Amino acid sequence: MGTATQMTMDTSVDVAIIGAGTAGLAAYRAARNAGARAVIIEGGAYGTTCARVGCMPSKLLIAAAEAAHAIGRAPGFGVHVDGNVRVDGREVMARLKRERDRFVGFVLEGVDAIPVADRIVGHARFVDRNTLEVAGKRIVARAIVIATGSRPAIAPILRDLGDRLVVNDDVFGWDRLPRSVAVFGPGVIGLEIGQALGRLGVRVAVLGRGGRLGPITDPYVQRAALETFAAEFHLDTDAHVTRVGRIGDEVEVDYSYKGEKRTERFEYVLAATGRVPNVDGLGLDNVGLERDARGVPLFDPRTLQAAGTSIFIAGDAADDAPVLHEAADEGRIAGDNAARFPQVRAGLRRAPFSVVFTDPQIAIVGPGFAALKSAELAAGEVSFEDQGRSRVMLRNKGHLRVYGDPVTGRFLGAEMVGPDAEHIGHLLAWALQSEMSVAQMLEMPFYHPVVEEGLRTALRELDAHIRQYQPIAA
Repeated sequence: MGTATQMTMDTSVDVAIIGAGTAGLAAYRAARNAGARAVIIEGGAYGTTCARVGCMPSKLLIAAAEAAHAIGRAPGFGVHVDGNVRVDGREVMARLKRERDRFVGFVLEGVDAIPVADRIVGHARFVDRNTLEVAGKRIVARAIVIATGSRPAIAPILRDLGDRLVVNDDVFGWDRLPRSVAVFGPGVIGLEIGQALGRLGVRVAVLGRGGRLGPITDPYVQRAALETFAAEFHLDTDAHVTRVGRIGDEVEVDYSYKGEKRTERFEYVLAATGRVPNVDGLGLDNVGLERDARGVPLFDPRTLQAAGTSIFIAGDAADDAPVLHEAADEGRIAGDNAARFPQVRAGLRRAPFSVVFTDPQIAIVGPGFAALKSAELAAGEVSFEDQGRSRVMLRNKGHLRVYGDPVTGRFLGAEMVGPDAEHIGHLLAWALQSEMSVAQMLEMPFYHPVVEEGLRTALRELDAHIRQYQPIAA
């Protein structure tokens, strides 16, 4: 890869982008496409969080786990494997790293396409709203995009564990699989990695606090998810951990489970308790912007502009929607508006949609049940326990709830844990973005026998509730 520029004199540009991850690269391309002179500043390794330590390596680990799990499920079909099934942890991790490096390579090819003069090495700090300092030199820009990403949050109780404490970045650097891991945090990362490690033969305990499970807010969906995952690995979404301590090369954890006090030892503790936006080292005190509790400048989600200034923010640094397609969209909007400043415009924001790649998968379409629940909400549901195709495949676990406006008949979103949630979620996200009514969705084709017939069942119930709705008289 070509060497990035180390500044030897002050530089003046139209747009400066801080961070060369998914959002930053998208912002750079958008600014250049709008005719702006742009530079991109990076103080760490190129390659994006998704490719290096996020989406792709986690799916490689999950794919290996699914292969092992499929063998264990085979006797249910009358298919028996003679002899022992052996998981070679070194081979699992070797393939993960090999394929991960391939994905990172594609990203680096894109970085290489950026002119060397446009790539600045170093950590940027704001001097004022239009000036950055990088490695002792200054960049003066008409507009600046913050795309600095995020990093794992570490709970205070875990901070004294030394090399026995890992985050997801570290997991994908392992050469072998450990014997045991305590996962703190049953969010997206904790659930995906925890289940995958468990299926690969690692003793796993996933511990949370407060009762939340992933992004689920619907109590019916959460109940089904808890039952399913807890039957496979130790899961406590409201564990009362009283002590975490280093004992030699292990970590000892004291916690309560269903009123019973337990003490267990693990080879590693995985901190999966959320992420922190990387904005604390940017010198934001020098720009006079109002910020939220996490230090992120307040911004317009339609334009990504901070308080009418020449500063824009995108991706995980915005602490808004930490998924790749949203980061790319935000980068494009921010970069385009930075180039056009002060003539900014609202960009295309897609229907909210997230997937957790557990088995069964979790999908949330729209803002979620907690944000929608009110007197003006209708719901339909289906359990996958008796859904035809799901039973055929021995994947009949989970629950789907769909929501609609009982006054207008509009589809409002869904929460789901179940088979093929990533695909059903796409159908529902397209319907939501197209502003379809529930009745219109039921006019669409549903093949037989497919898992999507379960979706039709839920939509039919929702449609019936909408048709029967009687508004409360004033």
